[in-house]
Amino acid sequence: MTMNQQIHLVSRPDGEARADNFKLLEAEVPELKDGQVLVRHHFMSLDPYMRGRMNDAKSYAVPQPLNAVMQGGTVGEVVASKNPGYAVGDKVVGFGGWQQFSVVDANTPGVLRKVDTTHIPLSAYLGAVGMPGVTAWYGLTQICKPAAGKTIAVSAASGAVGSAVGQLAKARGCRAVGIAGGKDKCDYVVNELGFDACIDYKAHTDPKSLYEAIKAATPDGVDGYFENVGGAVLDAVLPRMNAFGRIALCGMISGYDGEPIPLKQPQLLLTNRLMLQGFIVSEHMEFWPEALKELGTMVATGKLKYRESVAQGLAAAPEAFLGLLKGRNFGKQVVKLV
Repeated sequence: MTMNQQIHLVSRPDGEARADNFKLLEAEVPELKDGQVLVRHHFMSLDPYMRGRMNDAKSYAVPQPLNAVMQGGTVGEVVASKNPGYAVGDKVVGFGGWQQFSVVDANTPGVLRKVDTTHIPLSAYLGAVGMPGVTAWYGLTQICKPAAGKTIAVSAASGAVGSAVGQLAKARGCRAVGIAGGKDKCDYVVNELGFDACIDYKAHTDPKSLYEAIKAATPDGVDGYFENVGGAVLDAVLPRMNAFGRIALCGMISGYDGEPIPLKQPQLLLTNRLMLQGFIVSEHMEFWPEALKELGTMVATGKLKYRESVAQGLAAAPEAFLGLLKGRNFGKQVVKLV
């Protein structure tokens, strides 16, 4: 009998999420039925969207159930199989949640995908060659529509999504401008990822100062903006948008605690004839093969760089997640389980 450690959501946050919203439990791993496989998770993903699902509110996804395993992406290894399509030792990506093991009906389309770790590390399939990478690829290519010589700006530029946006934009001949929190993150974005500029929003707490810093970094204005943050950052970028500019609205982490996020100058959407489109990458599965092919090739050849913050052990997940919401992570936040 195999014991499985799990983290459940046991209460819904009132404002900021707290460690006591979660609880570490043990459960027995059930016997496999025909068609099922047992996956031992090596890494699990922590992502900002999880905060929104902790609320019992209407959103693009159903709320995370209480007293159940926190949901989320995982990568691991098949350790037992009653499915002819999967063998013990196969490396797989799935949605196993915050736990050490998951039992998966591998006949269900889309729940499990075999991956090759010859040239791409297993954990990268949760980041640069996974959902965050595809999110960056889709928002940039399908909404921002980059073209050589254009300026692409992105907030949370050192994170899993933002870092890929800038590098994909550079590969298409664009000027890439990042916005991130802290000198270390901005130095990384420019010196290691190859962005043309990065604005440290923590050094510009005054709205006018932040706007002036963005203006200096975007002398030709902004043609495409990839938004992960909202709030004061969006307010500072909007006046720099060129006519007919395009905004991919991916995340609004400044409002994940439930507070309203007023927009100071919504009239700019009209006067500059801007196109602003929110998107959820899981609704565009037809683009995943093309995106993953480009992302995987770039990672394997060293042309797409990424960084990970690695928390050790399942018990560390809640604090690592709360830190992610505060911007304490550097790059993609994962939890190492093996």
